[in-house]
Amino acid sequence: MKAKPRKKLTITVEDAVYRGLRKVVGPRNISRFLNDLARPHVVRDQLEDAYRAMAADEEREAEAEAWSEGLIADVADEPR
Repeated sequence: MKAKPRKKLTITVEDAVYRGLRKVVGPRNISRFLNDLARPHVVRDQLEDAYRAMAADEEREAEAEAWSEGLIADVADEPR
């Protein structure tokens, strides 16, 4: 697999956040953790690809539709 181009970034976080990152994800994994955390929020092409893949999953879509229809039925039965 070809390595993706990278950019160095300097960020400032609270001491407690830094200590927590080192403890939970490890000092050599902080960059990857933050990259993976931010990616779905800022890389739109992958997000759109993921939505397309979910929409193409007919079984998942059928389950989602049945669930949402069940919610509508529940609301319709509520007294006003």
